[in-house]
Amino acid sequence: YFVVGRDPAGMKGSELAVAHPDDDLYDGDHGRYVLQNSPGIGSMKMLSFVKVMYDITDNVMKVPDESRMDDFISISGSKMRLLARNGAVPCSRTDIPTDLVGANCVPSGFMVPKGWDIVVDYYKNIDSGRWIPWSRPQVDPGASSQTKSEGKFGTGSFRLTHSTYESYWHDIPLRPEGQSDEIINLVTEIPLYMTAKMEMQKTLPGNPIGQDSNSDGSPRYYTYGTTFFNYGYIPQTWEDPSLKDSLGNGGDNDPLDVMEVGSTRLEMGSITPCRVLGHLELIDEGEMDNKIICIALSDPDASSIHSMGDLERVKPGTIDKLKDWLKRYKTSDGKPENALASENPTSTKEAIELIHETNSRWKNLCGKGSGFVSDGHGFWLDAAGCKGHSSSSSSSRTSNLATWDD
Repeated sequence: YFVVGRDPAGMKGSELAVAHPDDDLYDGDHGRYVLQNSPGIGSMKMLSFVKVMYDITDNVMKVPDESRMDDFISISGSKMRLLARNGAVPCSRTDIPTDLVGANCVPSGFMVPKGWDIVVDYYKNIDSGRWIPWSRPQVDPGASSQTKSEGKFGTGSFRLTHSTYESYWHDIPLRPEGQSDEIINLVTEIPLYMTAKMEMQKTLPGNPIGQDSNSDGSPRYYTYGTTFFNYGYIPQTWEDPSLKDSLGNGGDNDPLDVMEVGSTRLEMGSITPCRVLGHLELIDEGEMDNKIICIALSDPDASSIHSMGDLERVKPGTIDKLKDWLKRYKTSDGKPENALASENPTSTKEAIELIHETNSRWKNLCGKGSGFVSDGHGFWLDAAGCKGHSSSSSSSRTSNLATWDD
């Protein structure tokens, strides 16, 4: 038997634990206990994980001698990575400090010198773009054929624009022409099963789709798992920060988000007619971040799903999965859980009212409504559908606003 697993050392157990609440989740015997319950093991001897430490008396990594623990230094994986990132150099063979991080050195015998040089090179340059982590493969984004791209997907330089519409926010209509209120146009930013956090860029000319970034400037990825829905937004909508919910939370300053719950992967940048089923109001770091729930008209189940009740009947458990994702997707990044204003999703009628309100706020933003919005937002609004001036080319685009991508 070959057993492959991840060592979760340093991961704390439950804070609700009655006994040993501060212990690590990992126990050296856990794997052995589990394997001994497997059929077919017979009399095979199980060797549990053994922790080794550095012996300063002979400069060798070994199982520590309990009778002389003062001679041993623990060099955990976390400490090794920190030392490498700090460019630690070899310690003196005869005077090894107990605080390796403070002395910024690694003891002789911990790792072969050339191997340590490689580890240092990696961790000192991990953010430089020279190294590509295996979990973030450089792949084709799976974009719609109606789009154009520049830059490399998976980097901050990637930009996706539409071949027909100048702006991904302002020129695409809220819904297909001739459709009833419960049908909207969904612009897909993050296709089903994708972890790259893509979003429409509100401040850039043309409002292209690009990858969101972390506070350190690195490309952002979901770490809570792959998405089980297609994610995007409704064009010509805006969650105005000045619009407060009953709890006093203002809008998140973005177009209205959409979670499409069909079984078909929609292409990035595609424009898809989608039936509104309801919505969930997420409270994300003090902001109102509504999520419209819809199903694409092209989905095999679309004819059977017209409400949140239908969704639960045809695809049981979907609502609970959506709520779990929304509340917990940031916890894998060390952030606290989000909250929902209500555990119960709204009706289709209530979701449509929200869409109408956010569309009215977008009109105010573009100077087309009855309300006033100051210019301090920094958004790019110079599109024919917003504050831009029509031209022959923009008129041509406007004439095609009723078309969409499958």
